[in-house]
Amino acid sequence: MLRITIILLLWCQCTFAAPAKEELRKHLQPAVFSVTMVMIHDVVNPPAASRFYTYCMMGAYEIVARNNKQIVSPTQFIKNSADVKIGTLDYDYQIAALYCILETGRLIIPSGYMLEEDQKKLIINLLREGHSQKSIDQSIAVAQEVAKQIAANSATDGYLKLSTRLRYRPKKGDAYWYPTPPGYIEGIEPHWKTIRPVMIDSCNQFVPKPPVAFSKDTTSEFYKLAMEVYNTGKKLTEKERFIASYWDCNPFAINTSGHMSIGFKKISPGGHWMNITGIATAKANLDLDKGIMVHALAAATLMDAFISCWDEKYRSSRIRPETVINRYIDPKWQPLLQTPPFPEYTSGHSVVSTAVSEILTYLLGDNFAFRDDTEVIFDLPVRDFRSFRQASEEAAISRLYGGIHYRDAIVNGQEQGRAIGGFIIEKLKKSGVKPVI
Repeated sequence: MLRITIILLLWCQCTFAAPAKEELRKHLQPAVFSVTMVMIHDVVNPPAASRFYTYCMMGAYEIVARNNKQIVSPTQFIKNSADVKIGTLDYDYQIAALYCILETGRLIIPSGYMLEEDQKKLIINLLREGHSQKSIDQSIAVAQEVAKQIAANSATDGYLKLSTRLRYRPKKGDAYWYPTPPGYIEGIEPHWKTIRPVMIDSCNQFVPKPPVAFSKDTTSEFYKLAMEVYNTGKKLTEKERFIASYWDCNPFAINTSGHMSIGFKKISPGGHWMNITGIATAKANLDLDKGIMVHALAAATLMDAFISCWDEKYRSSRIRPETVINRYIDPKWQPLLQTPPFPEYTSGHSVVSTAVSEILTYLLGDNFAFRDDTEVIFDLPVRDFRSFRQASEEAAISRLYGGIHYRDAIVNGQEQGRAIGGFIIEKLKKSGVKPVI
């Protein structure tokens, strides 16, 4: 009897003394979502949001790659990745990686201090799960050191110089973008092309086809594009209205009533796709290491796609449908969605959604069905998609339904996104990054 008791005690010690590693993966989605919520609070614009996601994930990715030889290091395919140095301290690398996501956000996002509460909650949960205070403290020390190095690297990508550049003035001429109602906000991030890319070679590596030339001629191709937006907006079905609203992803929409204006904060396009990434990695039952890698690659793809898209936006500086229709077709017409404060061509959602859907398809497989609950916090229902590509197709066409893009900006934006995604996939393949399932 005594022998049986000793055996049972030893079995219990072996089983419960160290928390199961797979338990840690459940903290990945909440950590990324915490970063998202701070950016919603700060009304971070879409290109900047993709940058914050990228750096928040890169430190975690580097920690994982240093400790798991099956994970290819980002230094293998990112030219200017941080030269991260990690000391010899004994630590739990997965705890360090999770904490690093929050710590990097704390350092680089304007209201990053808000993540301190999430850090405290993570520590409490880790203690409840049986991790020792010593292990947590040592892991946090590593995370903090890595986050500092990532933040220092991020400061060299050109972002801090944006505020020193000349204020953007819209080009003169009927063909060019001009601020739109109701806020008449000046152009967002006109110098974003100067930001250092992550995996693509340059901002103008994937210049899309030229946009259809502006024309007031009612028989011209451009006028037909404008009329398509106008007529589509007047005959929207309930399904089309819903799709437009679902993929709105305007970080700050303004509703006016008389002399009163009310702002509504929403998730960015990148934020929506980062949440989809979290949903997909959870459904695929990926371990934490692979989950972090997939999140990091999705974020970096978003960042590069925005750099490429914004390069074209301020080169062509094409006029928005709302301005054209109000000037030449119907002065009372309004788009279903609020026109974003930057030039029209190419469609940002079309470019970034297509690019990241290609990466997710490569990593997780085609026809990967998932349930998207991203917009539930904005009172929209859970959606079912058959694949990442189906979701990206819907995100792209939503811009026509919303009345904020011409069809060529959507179609050519998708082509631009596929080119970006394809280039990144080839780079990942050459570096040894394989599908995770």
